[in-house]
Order: sequence, then C-alpha cells, then structure tokens
Amino acid sequence: MPILNQWAELSPDKVAARIAFSDEAITYRELDRRANAVTQLLMWMGLSAGDGIAILLDNDLRYFELLWGARRHGLYYTPVSTHLKPEEAAFIVRDSGAKVLFVGARFTEVVTALAGEPHGCTIFTIGDDVRGGLDYIKELAKFDRMIELPDGPVGKDFFYSSGTTGRPKGIKQPLFSNLRQAQASGDWVRENFGFDDDTVYLSPAPLYHGAPLRFTMRTLESGGTAVVMTKFAAEPALAAIERYRVTHSQWVPTMFFRLLGLPKDVRARADLSSHRCAIHAAAPCPPELKEQMIAWWGPIVWEYYAGSERNGATCISTADWLTHRGSVGRACVGAIHILDEDQNELGAGEIGDVYFDGPQFVYHNDPEKTARSRDPRGWSTIGDVGYLDADGFLYLTDRRSHMIISGGVNIYPAEIENCLALNPLVADVAVFGIPNPEYGEEVKAVVQLKDPSRAAPALAQELMAFCREHLSHVKCPRSIDFEPELPRQENGKLFKHLLKRRYLQPA
Repeated sequence: MPILNQWAELSPDKVAARIAFSDEAITYRELDRRANAVTQLLMWMGLSAGDGIAILLDNDLRYFELLWGARRHGLYYTPVSTHLKPEEAAFIVRDSGAKVLFVGARFTEVVTALAGEPHGCTIFTIGDDVRGGLDYIKELAKFDRMIELPDGPVGKDFFYSSGTTGRPKGIKQPLFSNLRQAQASGDWVRENFGFDDDTVYLSPAPLYHGAPLRFTMRTLESGGTAVVMTKFAAEPALAAIERYRVTHSQWVPTMFFRLLGLPKDVRARADLSSHRCAIHAAAPCPPELKEQMIAWWGPIVWEYYAGSERNGATCISTADWLTHRGSVGRACVGAIHILDEDQNELGAGEIGDVYFDGPQFVYHNDPEKTARSRDPRGWSTIGDVGYLDADGFLYLTDRRSHMIISGGVNIYPAEIENCLALNPLVADVAVFGIPNPEYGEEVKAVVQLKDPSRAAPALAQELMAFCREHLSHVKCPRSIDFEPELPRQENGKLFKHLLKRRYLQPA
C-alpha cells in the first residue's frame, strides 16, 4: 500500500500541509484523494512510467497533490523556478521532455512561449484567470472517485541546475523500482534529523528548490505536517515556529543573517520551545554566523551537504561542528573519496576533488558532462574541492566549476559572461563570486571594454541593467569593475583566480 494511503487511513483528519498564516490546509484524507485523481488524470492523458511532467507554481498546496499523483504513476516531475524569464522556463519544459505542464495562471508568458510547438506538451492552467491552457480544476473534477492503482515504479524528482555552458542541465536518476526502495531513500533524513509522525516542518523557501521540495515530501512520508511560507521574512518565520509549534525547519545562511538582524526584543519574546532541529544547507555558512545561531537557538543546529545530483550526502550536529569548526560533516549517504587530478585517492588533510560512491545519476542530454563527473571506479563528483580530516569529517575549500551560491541559489558565471559579451561595448568579461555577509556570495563582473576610456560608474550601471533585461535578476552582477585587459593565456584560458584573489577579503 502506498505510504500516503497508509497515513490517510491512520490519521485521515490530520493536517498534512498548510500555507502559513492562511486558512489553506489539506488533510491526509484530502491529499490522498486529490493525488489519486491526479494519477487518474495522467493515466487518461496517456502518460506511462518514465514519462515526465513539469510544474510552474508559486508555493501552493496543489504542489503536493501533483507530486504525489506523479509519484504514484512512476513519473518524473520537474519543478521550474518562478523567477526565470519565460524563455528560460520554456527551455526547461522542452528539454525535460515533459508531456504535461501544470502552470499557475499568472505565468501566461511561459504558456505563450510554449504554445503552438509541434511537439509541445499539454498545458493545464491553475488559478482563477485560466488562459492559454486547460482548466486544471475543471479537468481534475472528472476523476473525483478513488480507484485502486496498480503497483509499479515510483516517480522521482528531475531537477534542473545551471550548467557551466550557460544552459540549465537536467539531473536524472533511475526511478525507484518499488515503494520499499523509495521509502529507504529517506532513511538518512529520519535517522539523522528525527523526522517522524510528530514532526511539524517549516519550509520558508520556494518549493521549486530541491531541499524544500524533498524535505516537505520526507515530512509527508513520515506522517508529519509541512508548514509552507509563501515567502520568507524573518519575523513571520519566528512567528510561524511559535504559532504552529514547529519541531523541524530548514534554512540557508541568508535567512540566518536576517533572523539575527531582528531587534533583540523581537528575538527574545519568540517562543521557540517546540523547535528541536534547525537544518541548514545550500550555501557556505560563515562560522561566525553559525556560532551566533547556536548561541541563540542552542545545540539544535544541523548542517548537511548534498547536491541536486543526490550522489552522496554528509551531515553534522552542533556538538560535532563545535569540535570540527567549518566542517560539513561525515558521510551519511555513500562514502567520500578525495582524489587528485590523476584520480588517485588522497589521505587525511590533502585537498582534492570530492567524490562519492553513492547513487548514480546522469546529466540529461549531456553524456560528456556525465562522463566528466565519473572516475574509472564509477565514483562521481559534482565539482567541489575539499579534504577529509583524520576523523572523516569533510571540509569544502572551493568549487571546481566556480559556481556561485548566493542566498542558497546556484549561479554559474558562464551564462552571465555570455550575456555581457553580447553588449557591443564589451570586449571581454569575467564573472565570479565574492563574499557577501548576508547572501554568502554575490555576483561580481570584471569587464574589458572595447574603448577603455569609457569606463565609468554610469556605464557599470548600464551594463547591470542590460543583464536584467536578459537574465533573471538573481543571476545579475551586484557590481561591475573595469580592467584595461583581462589575464588570458595564449590559448585563450582565462586566469580567473588572479582576478578573484583581489576581492577575496573577509566580508
């Protein structure tokens, strides 16, 4: 019996998920019924195990019925960022091969970008003002009758993460072959963080991100309650912990920064007595910031390290972090191997590429990138660099791909460089991350102009505006400097580290 059915029978009237500070909530009975209807809708659409759907929604309870409905039918589901430009979102839908897109009514430009394509997907629009697609609510109502569903493969998320070529890359794993395997994949979350049917999990981030979506699903698998904020704000987040008696939560360092920025009296009067596990991940957390959070919240702060590739994971408790300051923990999924450039395994304290021998994945439509992520033994890397200490704790020192992580969002410089290179005034450009006390990192661009005499603050602002016209704002540089010439080798390789070194002062 699917796990959602079990909880619907054991605790039918228990709230499975709610939108914070609203009247929107769904019980396990209601969620089970809606998910069953979604599965029937997808079957009626002709989808079969291994096919895919895409979801472009704001934080909405309908997310969960779509996820569970797709999961039951053995489908891949691809969440799409709500902050992408219409064509960026449309590219992900096309590239993923999604046969159905479920899209919020406010994203009409994405619907327009996909409309009329010879091999386009079927579009269901969700909202009051339905235009350009089938009315999801109306169509789903046709299947408002529970049916027995056959056992088969269990669906899985299929996330996209920007690649170094500038185009997003799909990260795909084999489907779960059965329910037992699907449930076992979350054992590390339950064992390390204590998720169970008493869990009340606060998710303050967008559900299209990997961690919020996966951890809310782990909450529902465990029979707990997910409390979803429509948008993060520091004081309401504290109020949500108090109001809903939150036991577990997940954050990125930017959120810690804003929480600590609240007035002391606001922080002091918040009742956080129910809170027993505060998890953070997704971006480097300055040790000083983490120490302040531990001083405030106590020894409940946990950190984990993992990628969308899910090839391995580490985690670390407060107690272990205080004796291994700066570490992201020991392996809890797969084993860690630190390899040199010749893929020889290194010893404790030696810096190299971080590999895991955990679950396998592929980069969709990119066999070359998939091959580059492997060593001959089948171990895989997501491009991070670090070392293990004598106790097996991992410390990250850099990212081989120069990925920028700003406020928990992965940003790759190549896409921004390609954009700026299109400006007729630009001769060459380098983009990289520099420290930011609130976001962890921010995007910095250094530009070589065709006419160096035009370098001026006003032109820097003009170039940043040019980026905002072509890219989602989160990817755009926060500042631009000018150099007469960028340090390139004769073969064209850019010595970006020489530029970056100038800005790597403590934030």
